[in-house]
Amino acid sequence: MAVWGIGFRKDRAYTLEDCRQLVAALKADGCAVLCGVPTGWRTLSRDSIDDPALHEVVSMCDVVSPWTVGRYTTPDQAGLHADVYWQPDIGWCRQRMLDYLPVVFPGFSVHNLKGGTLDQIPRLGGRFLWTQAVEARRVGADSLHVAMFDEVDEATAIFKCIDPPTAELAEHFVGMDNLPSDHYLRLTGEIGKLLRHDRSVPVEPRVLERVR
Repeated sequence: MAVWGIGFRKDRAYTLEDCRQLVAALKADGCAVLCGVPTGWRTLSRDSIDDPALHEVVSMCDVVSPWTVGRYTTPDQAGLHADVYWQPDIGWCRQRMLDYLPVVFPGFSVHNLKGGTLDQIPRLGGRFLWTQAVEARRVGADSLHVAMFDEVDEATAIFKCIDPPTAELAEHFVGMDNLPSDHYLRLTGEIGKLLRHDRSVPVEPRVLERVR
């Protein structure tokens, strides 16, 4: 059972104590609980509330999954994020026998939702997503949450899509860069093999050529 939104700094209509009670109730019912937390949950910084009680709630759960969409914008930044956040997060969780589920995403844009740049975080034909997966495995992650399957409004969808068929639509929707409609589904499959340490999957971006 996922309890998402624990410990975010922005005003919420619930408290950390509410989250604690909900997690406790689910655990009492025999559920395994995944907690969706801010990127800065461990250091109580950035998008996280500055309250050590957050660590107490997280420790009650079974899986920790920090939200990272929009927290870095390039492959190089993804590598830095892995070193600064994911690797020490994994160490914190292992000390407490918790599983860790990093979030990776193909790209990002809130142009239609909130305005701003259309292609805010470019997908780079899949290189951005692939690099995150490689960096996550490098620092010790053995599972990933790919965000999201069908979230078109933020241009993170990995389900089958096509390039906008008209110039007018291209002004409002991020395209597929002339890639096959299932490119990101197939790439996600390759990421699964990567996490399972399948020797047939190269860590280098050459894998992108295989899924075109």
